[in-house]
Amino acid sequence: MVDQPVSKGLDDMSKSDQLRDYVCRCEEIPRSAIREAIAEGNHTLNDIKRRTRAGMGVCQGIYCLRTVAEMIRSETGVHPSTLAPMTARPPARLISLGSLANIDPGSDEHDGA
Repeated sequence: MVDQPVSKGLDDMSKSDQLRDYVCRCEEIPRSAIREAIAEGNHTLNDIKRRTRAGMGVCQGIYCLRTVAEMIRSETGVHPSTLAPMTARPPARLISLGSLANIDPGSDEHDGA
């Protein structure tokens, strides 16, 4: 049996390994993309969000921003407590197209969807 070199590219990783490597699961942003953004000089949560889309998914950063902040700390030395919070943008939750299509423009009542 011949030893083969281990490739670290996402294409060569199994699906479960790729999922473990995602920092932002909602937007499928891998750890390597965050590291690259930090190396390019993006040192705030908003910089990383704009560069990579991390924190822009359904969860709005609930699951990934702590990891992104720790990555900024490990790469730059900037402590997470000194980072400004990410700017939140609506929509905070998904709205189906069917719900939007059923809204009567002449009515003041909305179903809260």
